[in-house]
Amino acid sequence: MAEAAPFSEVKLICGIIASKKDVFRKVEERLVELYGTLDLDSPVFEFVFTDYYEKQMGKNLERKFLSFGNLISPEDLSEIKIRTNALEEEIKEEFEASQRIVNLDPGYMSASALIMATAKDFAHRIPLQNGIYAHLEFLFGKNDVRTLSWTYPDFKTESYQKFFLEARRIYLSQIQK
Repeated sequence: MAEAAPFSEVKLICGIIASKKDVFRKVEERLVELYGTLDLDSPVFEFVFTDYYEKQMGKNLERKFLSFGNLISPEDLSEIKIRTNALEEEIKEEFEASQRIVNLDPGYMSASALIMATAKDFAHRIPLQNGIYAHLEFLFGKNDVRTLSWTYPDFKTESYQKFFLEARRIYLSQIQK
């Protein structure tokens, strides 16, 4: 019988969706306070693949991704998602907004996959704990990204994949040490 071994550490990633530069700035500051310094941040991308968030957050939404230098245990993902959900509410209050103004999507990268956290259940999502699920976004080949039938359309774009491949390159160098 094989004995269970501890999980390998993974790279924390967080997506931010908002429409105001000062919200992006404030959220990034708070995330760095919580999870440590960044080793990579993406350009700001137009968020045009769905209007899912417009009713709550308005139009002209943009998305950015952050990659953190400190590696984490994959077991921490549900706790991180719960904390970032609370941070969304804190930011709303700090900006004295009447409704949600930021969406935070934490996840992690292993050598082989990108896993995002969600509070929404679906057939391909794996329950973690406390109402949080793991969503397998895509797989990594040797030098490419392999999307799945449920990969979100924006995650299929070359610009997103360029960011994730660079974050993976950094991660692979971290775990080689």
